[in-house]
Amino acid sequence: MQLGLNRNEFVLFYQPKVNLKSGEVVGAEALIRWQHPERGLVAPNDFLPLIEHHPLSVDLGEWVLNSALSQMMEWRQQSVLIPVSVNINSLHLRQPNFVERLEAILSLYPSISSGQIELEIVETSSLDNLEVVSKTIEACRKLGVICSLDDFGTGYSSLSYLRRLPVEKLKIDMSFVRDMLIDPSDFAIVQGILVLARSFGLGVIAEGVETPEHSEQLVKLGCDFGQGYGIARPMPAEAMPDWIRQWNESSPAAKRTKSDKI
Repeated sequence: MQLGLNRNEFVLFYQPKVNLKSGEVVGAEALIRWQHPERGLVAPNDFLPLIEHHPLSVDLGEWVLNSALSQMMEWRQQSVLIPVSVNINSLHLRQPNFVERLEAILSLYPSISSGQIELEIVETSSLDNLEVVSKTIEACRKLGVICSLDDFGTGYSSLSYLRRLPVEKLKIDMSFVRDMLIDPSDFAIVQGILVLARSFGLGVIAEGVETPEHSEQLVKLGCDFGQGYGIARPMPAEAMPDWIRQWNESSPAAKRTKSDKI
């Protein structure tokens, strides 16, 4: 895998995030893939767990940050101005120099506001050292970087635990969202997370939005933001500008604008 990194065999795909009410594209999540010379395009679940506790995961994490920021600069030239979120694993986040390295990477891309980058931190990884992780998140926020708690609901959630992590957003895990229309337990979990988030003043985005019915139900529950296969699958960076243009032309906001002109 180190050889793959040295040979620049990794690529980022991007999955859009949208406002479920207005249809506005509000961002994208950067998702790593390995363009293996023999195996073809390899999904992250087939290689990231192998290096979860290895220093290579830190190198790969920094590569993702650099690549995402570089891509944002390319998109700016095409008038695509959207925030991008990247996933940060436990070992990377707990590096003593994590904030310094993040600041150094951001300084390489002065035209990109730090508020345009979001760090998605897996909920369970924060439990390894809650005090250290909390201080790191706070330092990231001082840089202007947004921090969110990924896969929320799959770890060991507690009110005291959530209170001690200065994140700004929660991402509801797709395992609950996908079945919320047919499983009362999953529906109750999604509903409970939304109530909890409102109590703490946190933003929420739902993963696993696969149908218009998912979108409608989430909006009714007070969750206005989502991503999932029902919106778009992860796509190569070069496909994003055309997808955004086509999506905007068919979004509820675009349809309302057209009707206003009639």
